[in-house]
Amino acid sequence: MMTGNEKRSAYAASGVDIRQEESTIKALTKKMTFKRQGLGAPLTEIGHYAGLLDFGKFAVAMTTDGVGSKVLIANEMGKWDTVGIDCIAMNVNDLLAIGAEPIAFVDYLALEKHKPGFAEEIGIGLAKGAEMSKMSIVGGETATLPDVIRGFDLAGTCIGIVSKDQILTGEKIKEGDVLVGLKSSGVHSNGYSLVRKIIKESPYNYQDYCPYDAKKTIGDELLTPTRIYMEVLDVIKKHEVHGLAHITGSGLLKLRRITNLGFDIYDPIEPPEIFKFLQKSGNISDADMYKTFNMGMGFLFVVPEEVALYVVGMTGGKIVGKIVKSGIKVKNLVLE
Repeated sequence: MMTGNEKRSAYAASGVDIRQEESTIKALTKKMTFKRQGLGAPLTEIGHYAGLLDFGKFAVAMTTDGVGSKVLIANEMGKWDTVGIDCIAMNVNDLLAIGAEPIAFVDYLALEKHKPGFAEEIGIGLAKGAEMSKMSIVGGETATLPDVIRGFDLAGTCIGIVSKDQILTGEKIKEGDVLVGLKSSGVHSNGYSLVRKIIKESPYNYQDYCPYDAKKTIGDELLTPTRIYMEVLDVIKKHEVHGLAHITGSGLLKLRRITNLGFDIYDPIEPPEIFKFLQKSGNISDADMYKTFNMGMGFLFVVPEEVALYVVGMTGGKIVGKIVKSGIKVKNLVLE
């Protein structure tokens, strides 16, 4: 295995440079200084998992996200009935990470051209994801853009609601708090530029069966839909929770969204075989894997020590570490 000291990450080499992306976001938002006052005034700064708007006793939460380049694998496999779940999951999980309950969703489907059966399959996934999230799809938009889109792109916006006294942005996190991790269902919907680069440069294709599981193809494994963590709402109703994190693009570096304190993940969830396969096939360092993928942990609770085992019991999660003064570490691997 490589050491992780490379000057340029594997994800950047695949075309997605997280540092450049952060720079672009800062450039995009630096002029967004106007803020509405009164009803609908913002309660959070741009950059958390969800935006919050003041609606009296409650806050309305908003997220927007898409499926990303995972849709290209769906095209390769001719299988589009699960990416709608991904689209909803990526939005809903961000809402849950701030303590909000999802209530409504609108989708945006941009495509190069229309073809029989395709839209129906997209709709199957969206409908299932909405049902899993206990919310309604109340509208959307479809655009035919042959000069812009090759294939299709699927994104959406989610609305949630949360009592102001139950908003979780991470400000209560303190040293000694316990980390409870929840398993992912696989790669979820981030890091697919690197995934596709690995497969392209390997002896494998998406129709090949997994070396570790002859019952399913690599493509089917990579299309496993993102897990939706609705059990989060049950936990925050019953127990004190100091912070929540949805682990997506940039992997464990995403934990910086909720606190500047450190994370000592001394007993991580064992990564599923798909991550081991990708790492070996692409000769990717441990550090790059944890800075790109969820590595088997799709969601994280930060809780007081006295409630950690209750959270484990309610979610089937695992105590993976604790909050420390600084840094992000997985066993002996220092990520930051």
